[in-house]
Amino acid sequence: MGWSIRKKLIIFLMIVTVLPFGASIAITYYHTKESLKDRFVSTNHDVIENGKKDIATYMQDVAHMTTRLYGYTPFLNVLRDGVSSDLRQNQEEVNRILMYLFHTRPEIEQMHLYIHKGKDSYTIYHSRLSGRGKYEEVYKHPYYFQLGQSNYFTVIEPPHRTYSYNNLSVIPESEKRQVLSFHNMIKDVPSDKSLGFLSIDINLSSLGAIADRLYTKGAEDFYVMNENGIVVYSSEQTLIGTENKEEWFEYVKESPLSNRDLEWKDDHFSGVIVHEKFSAPFKDWYIVKRIPYDLLYKSARETAFINILIGMITLVIVVLATMVVSFKFTSPIKVLIANMKRVEKGEFEVEFDSLGNDEFGMLGRHFKSMVTKINDLIQREYRLEIENKSTQLRVLQSQINPHFLYNALQSIGTLALKHKAVPVYSLLTSLSNIMRYSMNMKEDVVSFVQEVQHVKSYLSLQKQRFGERFEYELKVQEQMNSVLLPKMILQPIVENCFKYGFDQKVEKGFIYIRAFINECGTVCIEVQDNGKGVNEEQLQRIRKALEGTAPADIAKREAIGLKNIYDRLNIYYSDQAKMVITSRENEHFTITIEIPAVIRKEV
Repeated sequence: MGWSIRKKLIIFLMIVTVLPFGASIAITYYHTKESLKDRFVSTNHDVIENGKKDIATYMQDVAHMTTRLYGYTPFLNVLRDGVSSDLRQNQEEVNRILMYLFHTRPEIEQMHLYIHKGKDSYTIYHSRLSGRGKYEEVYKHPYYFQLGQSNYFTVIEPPHRTYSYNNLSVIPESEKRQVLSFHNMIKDVPSDKSLGFLSIDINLSSLGAIADRLYTKGAEDFYVMNENGIVVYSSEQTLIGTENKEEWFEYVKESPLSNRDLEWKDDHFSGVIVHEKFSAPFKDWYIVKRIPYDLLYKSARETAFINILIGMITLVIVVLATMVVSFKFTSPIKVLIANMKRVEKGEFEVEFDSLGNDEFGMLGRHFKSMVTKINDLIQREYRLEIENKSTQLRVLQSQINPHFLYNALQSIGTLALKHKAVPVYSLLTSLSNIMRYSMNMKEDVVSFVQEVQHVKSYLSLQKQRFGERFEYELKVQEQMNSVLLPKMILQPIVENCFKYGFDQKVEKGFIYIRAFINECGTVCIEVQDNGKGVNEEQLQRIRKALEGTAPADIAKREAIGLKNIYDRLNIYYSDQAKMVITSRENEHFTITIEIPAVIRKEV
């Protein structure tokens, strides 16, 4: 026995689900991993670059503290003349300047001042000033010796434990901390004569505060190293002050300036190393950040895990859905067949709301839409036929032969001309045009020009009736002349103006008719009178009557004429017509019609 459709469907769907989904996960993981690495590395380049600037700025600020001395002449005179020239006054100046400089930065641990003139030496440690001491062999200090042999103003001693300069400071062993020392030469500017040395020992708190913003603690490694490879600062505190002899650092130093990152893998680290080289005055200093692959690819792995989890859940859902589909696969087909048989019998109604969202659902929606359109077309043609028959019936009920009526009116007009009653002839002509237009049953769609001529004839008769108590104005855009529309739309609206708007109106009545094609290509027809209008409550009842939401007795009483026009327009324009009514009591009543420029009904 062969495999069942259900088994084939389950196996097939599992294959077409697992293979593409697995391939998608693999491809997505690879591209996500590479994209994350590139973006992560690029971001860290920016971080390191900004960090380099912040650290360099901080180091320069500390190094430039000595420049403040050059603006204080009394202290420079002490350096030039020596402390012994005026011991009491000069020692006060020395104490004052050391205390001032010491308190400018909280991270300063110790300061040492050496004056060449007299070889005097002073220290300040934790705000405690030492006494005056002689420093006979000052150049035995390696960094003072280096300053004396070079043109540098400042040299930086790498991190080291605090020591006493010239044995002047009393530093308990328990208080010795790692400090970074800035040894500065004080010169008698503008000459190059050396006046002395000023050493500033700072703890690493401020430098650490800057550095700690540049890496993730516990996940990334961070280093700042000087030109000799001595670690000035590191995320691993035990490495501060030691020489970096790692192999990766040799590669960093040999890398060209354009290459600011490298991938590295050894027994202790696997990841990407991002590095920058400081510029002057810290030339050949390096700032390095090591980012492990685990951190780089963490998001990619999480995304891949979520995708796999979703894939497993999807697979279970697919299997369950396949089993359900195998049982209900033929159900929509049976429903469609049953409804098709109803249509064959002439029952244009469907007995289902939806067959789903798949191809069967689409087929069902199209079938339902087709049946609805057929039913609408039948009803439309039926309603049009009834409308036309009703019009013909009303004409037949008039019991007047149109030819006889036209001939009679023509005879009366001729008689009026013989008696020189031209106004009577004009009125008869207008009446004749009105009746000819109304009784012509061969056309149900006419040009807008014909409709306007019909309204003009009607308004001429009303003008004769009311005389000076009535005026009208027609403003028709030239493009409107070629527009086709259903017959007898304007005249009933204008007739309503006289029937309701001017009823018992004493002052002068006015009707304004405007027709144009707007920017959207829609035909707009507006009829406005200055009659008594309606209040807000009546206006709402008329609107509900047009929408078909008002009770039948209210609709018949409020707006049966307008409702008929509105219904005819929607029949001809497939419910695309709009009729907007606005009014203000004792001021105006306005009807605005919007219809497509092209009528759907064939003429």
